[in-house]
Amino acid sequence: MSTPQQSINSGFGATTTAADVLDGVDLAGKRVLVTGGYSGIGLETTRAAAAAGAQVVVPARRPEVAEKALAGIAAEGKGTGGKGTIETDALDLADLASVESFAGRLLDAGARFDAVIDSAGVMACPETRVGPGWELQFAVNHLGHFALVNRLAPLLNEGARVVAVSSGGHRRSGIRWDDPHFARGYDRWEAYGQSKTANVLFAVHLDRLARDRGIRAFALHPGGILTPLQRHVSREDQVALGWVDEDGNPVADWLKSPEQGAATQTWAAFSPQLDGLGGVYLEDCDVAEVSEDGRGVAPHAVDPEQAARLWDYSVELTGVDGFRG
Repeated sequence: MSTPQQSINSGFGATTTAADVLDGVDLAGKRVLVTGGYSGIGLETTRAAAAAGAQVVVPARRPEVAEKALAGIAAEGKGTGGKGTIETDALDLADLASVESFAGRLLDAGARFDAVIDSAGVMACPETRVGPGWELQFAVNHLGHFALVNRLAPLLNEGARVVAVSSGGHRRSGIRWDDPHFARGYDRWEAYGQSKTANVLFAVHLDRLARDRGIRAFALHPGGILTPLQRHVSREDQVALGWVDEDGNPVADWLKSPEQGAATQTWAAFSPQLDGLGGVYLEDCDVAEVSEDGRGVAPHAVDPEQAARLWDYSVELTGVDGFRG
């Protein structure tokens, strides 16, 4: 399979931070939406973008929590247009009616976007069903974001980028076409892996559909970071996985800080180094290579036929298709 998954030698790496990526970059006048932009690596992405002068929209399932977390972040801006701005609104990605309402408010307002960063997600949660029986991780991590981006298609500027935050966990599972919602037995890690594969396939096919409009899409692995994303992983399990010691202190040498974890998605959204590229999976602020081992992107996640099939399936489930026809 031919692939554009080739390193571009960006000069950045695993220890790069979101602030490093935007050093000297002026985002004044740019508008970006960051789901999950009030916690973990999403919060650090919001912080860096606002500091560079961007107008950041942060939808949240609990807007009051988001407002508290975001208070004061835009106090100092580097853009020539002055400090950036941050606004919040209500959005529950597990509820397609909420997605429609949120997108409708943005469409009514008419303000356009230069980037959408799909940073929100859930990981390894107990078996949970939403909507018509959809498995929660697939519903939130993929279907909610799929519906949101498709509904916002009219608001994406030429040159806009859509960034799907995946994970190295995509290696745990491709799309389980015979049982995508785990009706025949639930495995929380396999469900997480499927949802992260879906994030990559979404970016692959979105880029194919939207590039003629000048819109490009990327997926990425942010690295291993200890954030509230691990809320469903017990201390005992984190010790067994080699993430932390028995007192909860990080011990894995590959763990990143939240600032470092936010770097690749920030780079994906704004770096001129990616001009002319799209539909690729990124890691450590570079284009990752296709690999069968534990690094880079697995072949099943960048298969264009799988990407097209998932797109059609997602349209069938959500009833939304903003980039075709």
